[in-house]
Amino acid sequence: MNCKIIHTSMRNAASLLAVALCFAVCFTCPATLQAQQDPGPRSGPAGAGNYFPTLNSVEQNFFTEAAQRFLEVDSVTGSVAGEAGSGLGPTFNGNSCAQCHAQPAAGGSSPGLASPQNPVPNPQLALAVLDGATNTVPSFITATGPVREARFIMVPGQFGVPDGGVHDLYTIKGRTDAPGCALDQPNFSQQLANRNVIFRIPTPTFGLGLVEATPDATLQANLAANQSTKFRLGIGGLLNTSGNDGTVTRFGWKAQNKSLLMFAGEAYNVEQGVANELFPNERNAIPGCIFNGSPEDATNMLDPSGNPTGTASAMSSDLVNFAVFMRLSAPPAPAPPTGSTQNGAAQFAQVGCALCHSPSLTTGTSRYTGMSNVTYNPYSDFALHHMGGGLSDGIHQGAAGPDQFRTAPLWGIGQRLFFLHDGRTSDLLQAIEAHADCSGSSFISNQDARDFQNASRSNCKSEANGVIHNFNTLPASVQQDILNFLRSL
Repeated sequence: MNCKIIHTSMRNAASLLAVALCFAVCFTCPATLQAQQDPGPRSGPAGAGNYFPTLNSVEQNFFTEAAQRFLEVDSVTGSVAGEAGSGLGPTFNGNSCAQCHAQPAAGGSSPGLASPQNPVPNPQLALAVLDGATNTVPSFITATGPVREARFIMVPGQFGVPDGGVHDLYTIKGRTDAPGCALDQPNFSQQLANRNVIFRIPTPTFGLGLVEATPDATLQANLAANQSTKFRLGIGGLLNTSGNDGTVTRFGWKAQNKSLLMFAGEAYNVEQGVANELFPNERNAIPGCIFNGSPEDATNMLDPSGNPTGTASAMSSDLVNFAVFMRLSAPPAPAPPTGSTQNGAAQFAQVGCALCHSPSLTTGTSRYTGMSNVTYNPYSDFALHHMGGGLSDGIHQGAAGPDQFRTAPLWGIGQRLFFLHDGRTSDLLQAIEAHADCSGSSFISNQDARDFQNASRSNCKSEANGVIHNFNTLPASVQQDILNFLRSL
């Protein structure tokens, strides 16, 4: 059967059933037979989580102390043994930065049972009832699945009103350090039934100081390069920008955050419920659930020993320490090359993957030792691209529409456990195929179906379609080389 004919007819299909049928039929076509397979997360040393190697001793010490803040576990008031941080809640998804950013080392992406370095179940399960909390674990949080946050596409009960915000999994109700709080969890079961929930998983933070130090002009020139080749393959793209000063934003799944400080401040407020100097207002601040003054995290007047002239880390807020940990971290180290991975790298560029997953960028002038004019290898252009209905999440963030996502950096992907913005798959090959739009992909899952129902039908097209077509026409052995190359990063 001719896949091209089927895919063409699919563009006029009006129902999800027709879409699913086309997926099922085309999955059997020769171009998509999966004789090749994802070799899985690379074992061995993490090769990530340490400071940038050229930093001076003062900068190294700041990084090391900041890393301890990143590991710190929060409770509501800081009074629980082993949970010395304060400010948790009233709602939250995690109680530590490192709880979510754990694989393959602190600062990475979601942990999971498949991890050679960190073989533990999803920590969000135990978190539900920690310290007496009375939360119910939502159905989309499983022992072997990724750490997730949930967003609602529309405001529940308000027809046609966009939401897009994070609705935290848990509340502090019942916790021993939150007496009297009666805040209930969102009704996730109802919103799942309404197809009104989408998910995000943690993005890795290694090497992000290099990304922050990259001039806007460099990103703009990189996006403008190879325009004729990109045009032939249907690739466009744009850089998300700040509504305040018009400069390029580059952090987060939709490149919605301008800086690492903004990235950290939003996450601290949203994911852990900690009000801070950048986001000073408590979320879900209902009577009986507020136990601290605001902001809960702030610049320190005294260090932990009562000294007013402590180290830079000791005198800084958690927020600044989180940003410094990310800013001064080294990028993940790739595995030594082999014949297969070298051929895979060449073919990765040949089929067009490198047109968005840019192999190299160069920083500008940085104030940190050895980080100026550094060429690094993120495998991303940090631009937004239309990914079609299959990946659309129904959410707008800045200039990013429902099906637009920042090109995910691929450095460190060799040890990642979950892929795509919602962690729908642990299979790298399936993640590649899901880059094709809803009428051209050879992969569909239950989560794909939910996303398709939520997606705008007006833009059911991915800029990656041409590249995925090129990939699917390669011999299986060459596709395997590409997979091996990616797992070497």
